[in-house]
Amino acid sequence: MRSTAKRGRVYRRCGCRDDQRRQLGARCPLLATDPHHGTWTFAVDSHTTLDGRRHTVRRGGFPKKKAAKKALHRFLEGERTGFSCDPDQTVADYLDEWFHHKQAFLKPTTIARYRRYVYDDLVPAFRTVLLDDLARPHLRAFVTDQLAHQRGEVTVYRILATLSSALGDGVRNDRLPRNIARPMIIRRPRRAERPQWTADQAARFLRYAHGADPLIANFTELLIGSGIRRGEALALHEDDAYLDKRFMYIRWTLAAVDNNQLVFTAPKTRSSRNWVALSDRATDAIADQITHASFRGPNPSPGHGLVFHRHGRPLRPGYVLDRFHRLCHDAGVPVIRLHDLRHLACTLAMDEHVPVPIVSKTLRHSTLSTTVDIYHFLSARAAREAVDAIDHALNQADSDARYGRHTTPRTGTRPITRPARRTRPTRRNAAPTKWRDHTATTSRRNIKKAASTISVKAAYDLRKRRSGRQDLNLRPLDPQRSSGVVPKWSPGWPLRRSYCR
Repeated sequence: MRSTAKRGRVYRRCGCRDDQRRQLGARCPLLATDPHHGTWTFAVDSHTTLDGRRHTVRRGGFPKKKAAKKALHRFLEGERTGFSCDPDQTVADYLDEWFHHKQAFLKPTTIARYRRYVYDDLVPAFRTVLLDDLARPHLRAFVTDQLAHQRGEVTVYRILATLSSALGDGVRNDRLPRNIARPMIIRRPRRAERPQWTADQAARFLRYAHGADPLIANFTELLIGSGIRRGEALALHEDDAYLDKRFMYIRWTLAAVDNNQLVFTAPKTRSSRNWVALSDRATDAIADQITHASFRGPNPSPGHGLVFHRHGRPLRPGYVLDRFHRLCHDAGVPVIRLHDLRHLACTLAMDEHVPVPIVSKTLRHSTLSTTVDIYHFLSARAAREAVDAIDHALNQADSDARYGRHTTPRTGTRPITRPARRTRPTRRNAAPTKWRDHTATTSRRNIKKAASTISVKAAYDLRKRRSGRQDLNLRPLDPQRSSGVVPKWSPGWPLRRSYCR
């Protein structure tokens, strides 16, 4: 790699003028006698043209020589990495350079949106602001001015997001120390609540549309039955639909740049370019569209052999949306977007208890969290099941507390229930019951009262403390008692008076 250590020079100059009103610059005699006179400047020859010409870049006004050398080093490093580190570069010049660099990596629709935000909003607002001097007060003033001119919050947020993307590239290329547009000046606007169809409304629309407009009916059947996007359905080719296996492959998407030029581009995300399953109704809709509207026009690839077309040409998204809204009015159902049919497909699947991971794979989302964040409010049945589960838990806890079913303090999980009531032996000389307690000193009434309010072990210890002679004149304990097992006692069991003290 060519070294840049010896490129450029640093010198001191001033603004003094001679008798003819010409600046002396570096020839001022005071520079040799006064070390604080003038400022430091760097100059470097830059090769930025394709014809090999060079021009000298000079930047001055630095108070010390060290600051001028640092600025020269940054300028050379930025030139080596492909970005200009000119200290006199304005925000407008930086955005213009950034936009021309990003055109090679973005989709046509994204380029059109960035071009509108950069040259119609950001460049006029920050034309005279230096990039190194850009601060958050400039952004606050911009937001205040845009909102005062009745600009929507969504539009202002997207403009700031474009600026943040440009500044973020500057940070990654060491052009800027940090991205001052992060965090955002305004919050992300909340998604507007839109009306959603029910299964009955969707069936009513499809019944009416199949008789009034078969093209839109088949198009709607495909969107609901597969959950694909509008542009993916408009760009579907006959060769990508495998109707015998009920699958299709999403290879293209159709978009309108500036609502004018139709272009075929790659799908929205990397995971969107994938296989998609088809329902029986969606398969029949594609077969009906291919059978009754087949046309082989002289369309260039990839527009040749489209499933949905008009005389062999791709359908414009705006044209399809207008016909869809007209059918909504005529069918008496709420007017929604075509993209809302994708939400409807997700809602119907979740209402039929399809697991969320399967729904996420069907919609070809990149992550499961994307599905949860977008569609968590769409399933009314899932919401009802959640609140019913809460009521069931509260009612169960209330019932346990009312009828004395509680948990042990140690574990907090195992409920304590009274053992089954045992009857007194009929014979006088019958053998004692296995779990008799021979250390009890309280009356049967007190024992009943204690056993009904505290645990078995607590009642057993209470009787031992009241006796005063827990281990005197008692018969040996059985093996289970000696191993630390607490004997279970019930008020219905007999007590032998010979063992009571």
